[in-house]
Amino acid sequence: MARIPYADCNNEAVRPLAQRIVAERGEILHLYQMLMHSTPLAEGWLNYLTAVRQKTSLSGALRELIIMRVALLNNAPYEADQHAPIALQEGVSQAKLDALNEWRACALFDAQEQAVLAYTDAMTRQIQVPDDVFAAVRALYAPPQMVEITATIAAYNMVSRFLEALQIHSHDAR
Repeated sequence: MARIPYADCNNEAVRPLAQRIVAERGEILHLYQMLMHSTPLAEGWLNYLTAVRQKTSLSGALRELIIMRVALLNNAPYEADQHAPIALQEGVSQAKLDALNEWRACALFDAQEQAVLAYTDAMTRQIQVPDDVFAAVRALYAPPQMVEITATIAAYNMVSRFLEALQIHSHDAR
């Protein structure tokens, strides 16, 4: 159960944003139901995460591998629950999802995925990225993609930290 109650999305003050979220996302997930306590934050979050998920040049599979790895590293089950089906839809195999915890010892991940996963691990665990880890990713991607990869890792670290601090979980009642 979340540490504070979810916002009332039928409240007149938040209804327009709630309707927009339903129109764009199909439903109001627990994450957005909590964010609706602050409509400016909810709106900014929606715009930013929509850009990260739908407006970058990264492949959906790479993006979802990043998100799933961040969720795993941060022990954020809600994030993983939401993104596992998306990862599968984007072409990530179930075998890769199952092996993500031990990706370094697994032959399933290609050189690009390994470089990005190492970068994800460094950004998530250490914050400061070692030069060799950065250089490995930089050798594979142009500056626009480097920014998009970095922003995706950073954004989903933000998401998991928000979810876990407030204990937002999939099984919570709406």
